[in-house]
Amino acid sequence: MLAILGYTVEQIRDPFGIIAGTRYEFMINLDIPEEDELYSENGVSVRAVVKEADGEVSVVTYDVMETTTHRILEFDLEDDEEEELAAFCKEHLPGE
Repeated sequence: MLAILGYTVEQIRDPFGIIAGTRYEFMINLDIPEEDELYSENGVSVRAVVKEADGEVSVVTYDVMETTTHRILEFDLEDDEEEELAAFCKEHLPGE
């Protein structure tokens, strides 16, 4: 289960109209226990790019990173955590 401390979200602009749908970038700060292998003194965040098109919302890509340094960590979320991430992003889209 993802323990979320806070998040920001902003729309990614597509000035040329090349990409179908609307894209958003989420920065989600996670609360990771010290005994977890993912723990970092610098904090852990997920940067997720989310697409909304025709009423459908999906995570296009995500990176797990250190919060303060933005260094990408070589970890993937578990399948259930990816589902939680997608549900969280869908719930927290601007204007929803």
